[in-house]
Amino acid sequence: MLLYAPAILFLLLAGFGVLRDRRRFSNAVYLGLAVTFLSFALLVTLGQADSVLAEVVLIAVVLAPALATLVLAALLIANGFKMLRKEGRRLANLLSLLCGVGILAVVALLIAATQADSPVLVTVARTVFLLACYLSFLFLCFIGYAYLYGRLTPREDVDYIVVLGSGLLGGTRVPPLLASRLDRARALYERQAATGRPPMLIASGGQGPDEQLPESHAMAAHLVDRGFPADRIIREDRSRTTEENLRFSRDLMAAATPDYRCLVVTNNFHAFRTAILARQQSVNGQVAGSPTAAYFWPSATIREFVAVISTHRWINLAVCAFLVLVSVSA
Repeated sequence: MLLYAPAILFLLLAGFGVLRDRRRFSNAVYLGLAVTFLSFALLVTLGQADSVLAEVVLIAVVLAPALATLVLAALLIANGFKMLRKEGRRLANLLSLLCGVGILAVVALLIAATQADSPVLVTVARTVFLLACYLSFLFLCFIGYAYLYGRLTPREDVDYIVVLGSGLLGGTRVPPLLASRLDRARALYERQAATGRPPMLIASGGQGPDEQLPESHAMAAHLVDRGFPADRIIREDRSRTTEENLRFSRDLMAAATPDYRCLVVTNNFHAFRTAILARQQSVNGQVAGSPTAAYFWPSATIREFVAVISTHRWINLAVCAFLVLVSVSA
């Protein structure tokens, strides 16, 4: 039983964190640690079993990560080329391709270190491997918890539904990505309105340098043209970033309804990071995601992960520095 104690401890910490505030990234790390220690405990237990089945399972567990790594790299590279064809040559669209190539580069470095008689190369490979393992762990925590967060049922007793803008097509029209957010927000609005308490909908988005009108105005027009009641829409037309979307919308809600409750709508790949930012901006509400094209997910998820890690940059830099020191001292 003592072998499973760390897994139980981190599972309890994750559960307490979710009850306290489900929008914390620490919840994802606690859950990841619980799964890691549970897996280790199960492997040790399985290793103590004297059977052919146990040996086969252990061999599979050892080989599966290596095979999965190569398959993942190939899928990321394929997705990267698809992103370039569909979305154009921008750095944000190269993320999955670069990540796939990076994985193959790390594998090649590890293989080279095992073949070469070079202590320096071995040290470099060991350091890169430790850093890759740390970042991979955080990434798995992020996508695993983000998936669970997206499965949570949105509240149906909110005062406001806030829809985040995402840029306009041709400077005037709502693109499919933003339309999916508006469709999701409308569905949530209609579900609550059916209970006799329709919320207000806040279209949040200012005017970018290449746009002919604020995003919020285009969003409101898009909704009204499709039969949404114009008197239930509030336009927040100053924001230029997600943080400003949340902060300016919070100010509008707090001024009109001090004890408000809200639901923020964005695309599903963006939901968990938005939830983290909403907590930082003291927004009293959770986040719901809208569907996104499958090919868009890998690059978008990597971009969201990098942004989340950047908000905790000092602790992550400290951990990375510690791993480098451990590797060099070994």
